[in-house]
Amino acid sequence: MSSPVNPEYADGTAPELVSRLRVIEGQPLSTRAAAYAGIHEELTKRLESVPAASSAATADEPA
Repeated sequence: MSSPVNPEYADGTAPELVSRLRVIEGQPLSTRAAAYAGIHEELTKRLESVPAASSAATADEPA
């Protein structure tokens, strides 16, 4: 059985992201794409900054 996903993370990133996404959803359609692209770029940079050894170790762990 899978456990429910907890939106709270140790560093508080998830609640901040949810808040930002809600703000974007309230914007006019013409400005949403640029806002989503900005979040995408930020998250990509975060993922790419994770050391390879750390991400490789978690990939080898059983689910």
